[in-house]
Amino acid sequence: MMADAASPGGSRHAILDLAPLELDCMNALWPSGEATVREIQQALQPSRPRAYTTIMTILDRLAQKGIVQRRKVGRAWVYRANVSADQARASAVSQVVKGFFAGSATALALHLAGQRERILPAQRQLAAVSLRPGARRAQPQASAAAPESASPSGAPAGLDTALL
Repeated sequence: MMADAASPGGSRHAILDLAPLELDCMNALWPSGEATVREIQQALQPSRPRAYTTIMTILDRLAQKGIVQRRKVGRAWVYRANVSADQARASAVSQVVKGFFAGSATALALHLAGQRERILPAQRQLAAVSLRPGARRAQPQASAAAPESASPSGAPAGLDTALL
């Protein structure tokens, strides 16, 4: 499993070291494979509108860090990620496991399962209140997570049991 994002030039930087706008730019770049500054700016426009020069600066920093490579096509720079989205996710999870859970993926899974157990009793209590005769139906809070079913292994659905 890859711990850092590496460039062909040998520069290595942890994927968790990315600033939020850098990560947003990477999330805009990954689906297309490669893109210009203008294309990334347009992809970010609905959720995070930024000036062309801001996106250009961020992509330049990512190139300096070795996270992306760029090539000149006409007057525009075309950027391509040096690490795939899947590699970046695996690296980030690996860093979290190493840094917060002493290298134990099982400890991370137990932590996530514990978080789920804190949410479920609150949801059950909310459901019980809404089922009382004459009670108005309670509206779920926007921040409450939907209950997950357990997989055959007993881990919450969506949890990669390969980590266990």
